[in-house]
This record gives sequence, structure tokens and C-alpha cells, in this order.
Amino acid sequence: MKHFLRDDDLSTNQQKYLIELAKALKAHRYEARPLLGGGLDPGYQRALTDLPRQVPPAPRSVAVIMEKESTRTRISFQIGITELGGNPVMIDAQSSQLSRGETIEDTARVLSGYVDGIVIRTFGDDRINALADAATVPVINALTDGFHPCQLLADLLTVEEEFGSVAGHTMVYVGDTANNMAHSYLLAGALAGAHIRLAGPAGYQPDPTVLGEAAAIAEGTGGSVTFLTDPVEAVTGADVVSTDTWVSMGQLDGPARLADLADYQLNAELMAHAAPHAIALHCLPAHRGEEITDDVIDGPQSRVLTQAENRLHVQKALMMWLLTDYTWTVPGWHSRPALDESEVSR
Repeated sequence: MKHFLRDDDLSTNQQKYLIELAKALKAHRYEARPLLGGGLDPGYQRALTDLPRQVPPAPRSVAVIMEKESTRTRISFQIGITELGGNPVMIDAQSSQLSRGETIEDTARVLSGYVDGIVIRTFGDDRINALADAATVPVINALTDGFHPCQLLADLLTVEEEFGSVAGHTMVYVGDTANNMAHSYLLAGALAGAHIRLAGPAGYQPDPTVLGEAAAIAEGTGGSVTFLTDPVEAVTGADVVSTDTWVSMGQLDGPARLADLADYQLNAELMAHAAPHAIALHCLPAHRGEEITDDVIDGPQSRVLTQAENRLHVQKALMMWLLTDYTWTVPGWHSRPALDESEVSR
């Protein structure tokens, strides 16, 4: 069993496979139903050569715990599980015993007896680590304060669709470079062999441990990671420019943060310093007029809606890979990369 808690829980090889699998699932959206269990529907059966026996379908269940509000994460996981033939069990803190103080460990142990996987969107990384330690089924990080790895898989798929590859391209993230998106950009981008530049003000630097881990990964993949305080210097010549909201859920120092980050707005003037073919990304929800302007998010260089849709496809690929033994024919791949701990980069 293996969990997906951080971007570097994948090796470079596994990350590439998941992106290719997501492309295949996007092109054949309703054909793969590995969570249907037992018997397989005709569309998916075509991908197999030696089906040992037919048994009545018994959809596998996946618990999706939402301790933070969500639109894209909740809907994309719920639809993705359904499209894979499974049964999504949507749980929020307010309507479960989590709101009355049940420990995350007890929740993990109980759910492990019911479901085949647990997806969670929560707060500190200590919380998801405790859940994963107690669970006996795979756990997927749908967002924590430290990392947002599913979002980065969607971003990498979007970049691949735009440029044909991620490796060798320059991806810039501007704004609060101490947050979960910045950390996932560092790790996922380094694994993909991209050149990652972060641009943020003093006091908003990424975790130095994560920055060091990303730099070590980049040495082996041909990528690089750089932290800058000048947004223009960071964006100059970039292929991808991305940002995120400046005031995340639960942060009470909103006015001060808006003032500190004012010079890092992704607007047309800043975007003009990127390469002419550059694309703009935002993981949403956007606070228009704060971290990004209408002319960028609605402009011709924006790929924000494609990026949002790609959450569905990469998460389906991730669940298919983590929760089942089934394989899908991906061009150029003869077999799926093993869930071997030696493949884990950290």
C-alpha cells in the first residue's frame, strides 16, 4: 500500500506515467471503470486480454473527507470516482464525528474497514500524516497547508498539452511563495525537469527544507529551482506564469497580506515580460483585482479553465493507479511503474 501525501511521493517515472494515463483517460473519458469491481463493463473489458472470470459488479468505495470548503476538489473527486465505476462517500467535518472531537486516527481506522481509499482536504500536514499512519487503505492529499499535489498534477498535464512536454520549460509562481502551491510547484516541477522560479516578498519565502529537497531532485532531472524577490526578473522569458489567492481560508491577517503582496499581482504588465507564447495559470478560486486581473485570467493566454478540468483527469489516473491493479494501454508504456518504495524520491 502506498499513499500520495506530497508531490515527491512519486518518482519522476511514476509522475510521467500518471500524466500519460490522465491523457488517455481524458481521450476515453467514460471507458475505464476499474472501481466497478468484479465484472467489467464492455468498454473497459476491451483493454484486457486475460479476464479470469466474471463476477457481479460491486463498486469500490472511496471516502472523500472535506474539512475545508471546496468546489473543484469536491466535485472533481466525486465525479471522477463515479466515472471510474466506484462509489464516492462524501464526508464533511460538520456532519461527522470529526466536528465532535473524534480523532483523525480513529476515523482512519474505521473508514479503512469500509472503503478502498481515503481522499482528504484538511489543514496541517501533521493531520494527514496521522491519518495515513493509522489507515490500512491508500490516502490521497487533496490539499493541506503544506502541499497541493493533485493540483500540480493538473498543472503539469496542462503544460504538457500546451507545449508537448514539461521538462526544460520555465514555470514561474508569483505571490505568496510560502504556501502549499509554491511548495508543490517546487517539488512537482523539479521532478518533471522544469525550471521553477518563485517570486515573493521578504517574509513569504518557501520552507527552506522543501526548497533544498526540490534543488536535490532537480539535480537529477535537469531542472532547477530559484527563489527571487523581483517578480519582473522571475517572469522574464517564462513559459508559464501562475499565482494563487493571497489570503487563504482561515488566515486572519488579510489586510496586511494584501499590502505585502501588492507588487506581485499577475497583470498584463507583468505578463508582458514572459515569452510571447506563455500561458497563465491559477488554481482558483481567484480574487480578481487582487492576485490576478481580469485581462489575464480572461485573456487569450489564460488556460485556467483547462487547468481546472484537468483536475478530474489526473485524479482519476491517480486513483486508478493507487487503488487498483488494472492497467490501461498508454502509448510508449509497456507496464505501469511499480509501487516500489525504492521509486520514491525522498
